[in-house]
Amino acid sequence: MDIHFIQAVGGIFVPPITSVGRFFSFFGAGVWQIFTTPFQAGKVLDHIWFIGAKSIFIILLTGLFTGMVLGLQGYYTLVTFGSEAALGGAVSLTLIRELGPVLTAIMITARAGSAMAAEIGVMRMSEQIDALVTMQINPIRFVFTPRIVAAVLSFPLLTALFDIVGVFGGYLSGSLLLGMNEAVYMDKVIRSVNLADIWGGFFKSLVFALVVTTICCYRGYYSHLTQQGEFGAKGVSLATTRAVVQSCICILICDYIITFFLV
Repeated sequence: MDIHFIQAVGGIFVPPITSVGRFFSFFGAGVWQIFTTPFQAGKVLDHIWFIGAKSIFIILLTGLFTGMVLGLQGYYTLVTFGSEAALGGAVSLTLIRELGPVLTAIMITARAGSAMAAEIGVMRMSEQIDALVTMQINPIRFVFTPRIVAAVLSFPLLTALFDIVGVFGGYLSGSLLLGMNEAVYMDKVIRSVNLADIWGGFFKSLVFALVVTTICCYRGYYSHLTQQGEFGAKGVSLATTRAVVQSCICILICDYIITFFLV
């Protein structure tokens, strides 16, 4: 067999396999460091502030208008079948099961995930990560572990805020703007949502927290290993772009897989 053919096949399959192995090794090392001492409570709180608290406004705004759009479109759809009384249940279940976790994760990716990738990429570019290795400080523990803990704590809480404000937005559209009975709307919300729906949404938010944080930190950490061989500012920009795009795609893929098994 021609050696050039083997080299060509290897050139196609070896890089992605290597990248996947490096990704899961990075994730495993970061998770393992969570359970080692000393604990990094101060850094975790700093990242909770950045990932969670600073994302509250954008989550509230997005949730409100998402709920209002669902209430408006849902009302005009249901009224054609004479089922407008079911609006509260339709809005609440759509938000809690699907749109709440997904849109929350996407918005956090756009705001905090891109910043994580860029910050760690700059650390790589300015050789700060190499300096940590020289000082025998585990760089993954330093740059990744506190962020993943903060994300796991922040994503479910932000998802809950999104759901609550979204249901209120549906109430604004359905009851206050379109004249639907307020008691009927809230009664359908209460009767339609059960604990399994809420836990399913929270489970999705936890998975999205792991996915988004790992991808964004991984892309920043290995920003010097871009396909174009770019290093410096160009490498950081490419790594940040990839982090956001890949995170959003993986959010949608994971959402489908989890929904398939939960339904």
